[in-house]
Amino acid sequence: MDTQKIYHELGISSAVLGFCRSAEEELKPRFAAIDAIAEYNQAKVVAAMQKNRVSAECFAASTGYGYNDLGRETLEKVYADAFHTEAALVRPQITCGTHALALALAANLRPGDELYSPVGRPYDTLEEVIGIRPCKGSLAEYGITYRETDLLPDGTFDYENIRRSINEKTKLVTIQRSKGYATRPTFSIQQIGELIRFVKELKPGVICMVDNCYGEFTEIIEPSDVGADMIVGSLIKNPGGGLAPTGGYICGTQECVDQCAYRLTAPGLGAELGATLGLMQSFFQGFFLAPTVTASAVKGAIFAASVYEKLGYRCVPSSAETRHDIIQAIELRSKEAMVAFCKGVQSAAPVDSYVTPEPYPMPGYDSEVIMAAGAFVQGSSIELSADGPIREPYAIYYQGGLTWAHAKLGILMSLQKMCDAGLITLPEA
Repeated sequence: MDTQKIYHELGISSAVLGFCRSAEEELKPRFAAIDAIAEYNQAKVVAAMQKNRVSAECFAASTGYGYNDLGRETLEKVYADAFHTEAALVRPQITCGTHALALALAANLRPGDELYSPVGRPYDTLEEVIGIRPCKGSLAEYGITYRETDLLPDGTFDYENIRRSINEKTKLVTIQRSKGYATRPTFSIQQIGELIRFVKELKPGVICMVDNCYGEFTEIIEPSDVGADMIVGSLIKNPGGGLAPTGGYICGTQECVDQCAYRLTAPGLGAELGATLGLMQSFFQGFFLAPTVTASAVKGAIFAASVYEKLGYRCVPSSAETRHDIIQAIELRSKEAMVAFCKGVQSAAPVDSYVTPEPYPMPGYDSEVIMAAGAFVQGSSIELSADGPIREPYAIYYQGGLTWAHAKLGILMSLQKMCDAGLITLPEA
């Protein structure tokens, strides 16, 4: 089988192939450990599906009000069992991860309450939700205040300042698991559990919500296993397995999830309404595939770090660190390098491979953003993609890959475009 020949036909040089081949060989023991996590999580998902008697009838479409939708009700039980929570809300009406987070916050906070982040500034798109940047309909407009505590310089929690910050108004503590557009570490489940225990000792009744985006199935447990009252995410990231065309989820205590259901639909209606419009098979099958798809994306992230570290770029996390999400940050040090990298990822895509990514102003962000994503589902971050804001330290955030082979191709092409632009010189293989 002449794999090198097909790579050459795609425009990848022998120098790039040779350079990356050595990195791949070194990673094989790491990849075996990732496959073991996927195997465990696969069994966990199958067990939840079997327990709740998933059947072909669950895939039927509902319309209108969506009353008595067997598939919707069963899927939510599957999510609750897989994530070990009392309840779940899994809906196509939740449009994205930011929407799911905004829903969870607005549903469980009231005027006069305070939202608190002990992990520093949240992801850019939440700034307008909270009201850090003024926006119509923000929590600030409803009299909900916000406080945050920065992480320590080493990326760990500032427990002393957290102790001082939690007060009588603190109603909900939000913990962003993944790094977002920052080059801080992603938190492990163990770290999140320690933080939740500390917060609950200070104020037992406070709600602890974890933004679980990009982290699902990267470990064998989830934040809901270590005390989180709510975990929130998007179906076009890990749990959708690349098949869910839209949607989001909120899993947690019955009280928290009920509040979210009433906010999503209307008081008095709650979770009883919500047509699924023929999406149930994609939701079930995507969740079934999610553990192995996530493993492919994690392999791609580690491979990216290994390759670019060898070239002297700072990678967060490093190729040797354990993984707690699918995102790989690579500090490329210039706008030109970010553009070249994204051109490579785009040229590896099965969809829109001929498109040239360019930086542009994007709603919800305070600087230009460049994005590369030739995905079957628009904006799907579990599919191969790369993006980042055009600002210091010019970090690109690489994630996804429905298969390991495609994740690998994305890195090969990114490196090729960097070489073509004269930004990197490799020895000939």
